[in-house]
Amino acid sequence: MSEASGTGATAKAGRTPRIAIIGAGMSGILTAIKLRQAGFDDFAIYEKADRLGGTWRDNTYPGLSCDVPSHLYSYSFELNPEWSHLFSPGAEIQAYFEGVAGKYGVEPRITYNTEISRGEYRDGRWHLSTGDGELDVVDFVIAATGVLRDPVYPDIDGLDSFAGDRFHSARWNHDVGLAGKRVGIIGTGSTAIQIVPAIIDRVAKVSLFQRTAQWIFPLANPPYTEADKENFRHNPGVMQHMHRSMSAQIAGSFSQAVIGNREQMKLIEEACQANLDENVRDPELKRQLTPDYQAACKRLIMSDEFYPAIQRPEAELVTEGIERIEAGGVRTGDGRLHELDVLVLATGFDGHRFMRPMHLVGQDGLTLDRAWQDATQAYRSVALPGFPNFFMLVGPNSPIGNFSLIEISEIQLAYIMQLIELYRDGGFRAIAPRPDATRRFNEAIMEAMKGTVWVTGCRSWYLDKNGNPAMWPWSFERFCAEMDQPDLNEFELVA
Repeated sequence: MSEASGTGATAKAGRTPRIAIIGAGMSGILTAIKLRQAGFDDFAIYEKADRLGGTWRDNTYPGLSCDVPSHLYSYSFELNPEWSHLFSPGAEIQAYFEGVAGKYGVEPRITYNTEISRGEYRDGRWHLSTGDGELDVVDFVIAATGVLRDPVYPDIDGLDSFAGDRFHSARWNHDVGLAGKRVGIIGTGSTAIQIVPAIIDRVAKVSLFQRTAQWIFPLANPPYTEADKENFRHNPGVMQHMHRSMSAQIAGSFSQAVIGNREQMKLIEEACQANLDENVRDPELKRQLTPDYQAACKRLIMSDEFYPAIQRPEAELVTEGIERIEAGGVRTGDGRLHELDVLVLATGFDGHRFMRPMHLVGQDGLTLDRAWQDATQAYRSVALPGFPNFFMLVGPNSPIGNFSLIEISEIQLAYIMQLIELYRDGGFRAIAPRPDATRRFNEAIMEAMKGTVWVTGCRSWYLDKNGNPAMWPWSFERFCAEMDQPDLNEFELVA
């Protein structure tokens, strides 16, 4: 790394850097809280939307809930006794983040309606700009921009010709009433599987257009009673125990299965198959709902409501391919027009954009697009060679399909905080991972990925443009060990 110049880049013992947090979702709120607790108060949060919350702000579709238990999908330092269910609704999760941000004084630090379009590292600092010009000059950037953020719209002929109401599930139009309507849903991922049971009682008909069948794990979602919540309020140790035990249970079962533990995977496969066999009566429908790939190759869906819902008289599973969309509905390859009043695109997100479309320019003019032209890779998922003092939360190859996303962010942030504290103590003034260390890390990931379920033959949003899973192929214990303490021998430092 070349020597940086400029008074703004000089690190002095005891100096607090200026820090920018990009995004006010789960990870951005977490970062602000932990920075203040560590004595860093010179920071700003830039959020492109008009409210905090990230994916829980954007997604408001009927039936929305998290597929991680609520007492685990919570900040470890701010457990919540008021969760209504084992897997609580999205509105409760959004309210939780709003409440935490209020309690810890995060919201006044957020600048809303401000999208960072460009970040350039020059003279030893990051210069951040919006479309209106330069906005801030900072010593560190922490990108908390999330993963499930940018909706994917299907490339189907005539999509814009539909005469009814049409919207992506992540942009749900609540002004459109569904009562007595004919509703089409394109997609069969977690979102669609949640929507169908939630709307089946109101609609005249729901047509679910399936390209790929999904394995569904039968998991009930029981409510917490008032007695449960009273116990949580007065005995916080109970929630702490639940948080630890839920984490350990996932780490020892599902997280082991997806990285090659055949015994654990066999249990998942048997449960999914039994769920299908026991709950779908019609042989033809069962055939249509049976995937041709291994369970958990795609993100495993948790539901005990979908199979009953799709068998209701008001529901139809459409497996014929879509030929085009017309004013009156969806035309399938058999020539049939499925007449619709509302069309919902439950077609997911691009999980590989990360900070983009923000244009990043690192050291010596290196752009993010050039750095990622061959593959979207990072050092330990949190840093990039050639981009000093720039960090990501839930970056490439984070274990987004293995563990609770909040746990991931907390562990990654603790790692990043150690480096920022070293800067404060005068240990360096610029730091970035070494290219050779980054290469070794990603080569090890590619080798380990060969034993995982994600390469057994399916198409999923886990796969990058090269067909490689952007996931974590090792155990939770290894993730914690790798992120426990930075190895400064794997970084380039400017003192």
